[in-house]
Amino acid sequence: MTASPISTDARNTFESTVGGYTVGGRAHSLSAWFVLSLRLMMGWAFAYSGFTKLVAAEPFSAGGYLTNVAATNGNPLAGLFAWMGSTPWFVEFANVAVPWGELLIGLGLLVGALVRLAAFFGALMMLMFYFGNWDIAHGVINGDFAYMLVFLAVAAFGAGRILGLDAWIESYDLDGETLLERYPRLEYLLG
Repeated sequence: MTASPISTDARNTFESTVGGYTVGGRAHSLSAWFVLSLRLMMGWAFAYSGFTKLVAAEPFSAGGYLTNVAATNGNPLAGLFAWMGSTPWFVEFANVAVPWGELLIGLGLLVGALVRLAAFFGALMMLMFYFGNWDIAHGVINGDFAYMLVFLAVAAFGAGRILGLDAWIESYDLDGETLLERYPRLEYLLG
């Protein structure tokens, strides 16, 4: 493997303006490998977690977690978690959504398909875990928060285009036009 020097190619530059502030930079060519490794790491972690919940001897149950976790740790969303844990239809929804969501998010990341959609739901799930596992004894940043940021980085860098199916899906030819050219809003799901 050889590493190229930092390229001046526009593909390696990025810039964004939010609230009147512009930030930008130039990524090293090795950045693609790091983004790919983040995508695969989170994909494996989520696919494994979802799979083990689905094949476990005891069925997965979110009720106890939702009912008890937030009430014991000074969580600002304790009332919401208590409601979720005491609402039968929501507990049943969570019992299906958590293991299947983890598995599908993980598989999407592993094969690089619908990566931005998968990363969005992964970040949402990690945000809920962040509040569920609320503990600011060592500050507001913890592992759940960091994983949420990893998901957002995977989405922002279009990690599905790096050895993933999204690159193929986006360039799929529809009568001389790529899928993404014909349906540009798909960029929010693919990449």
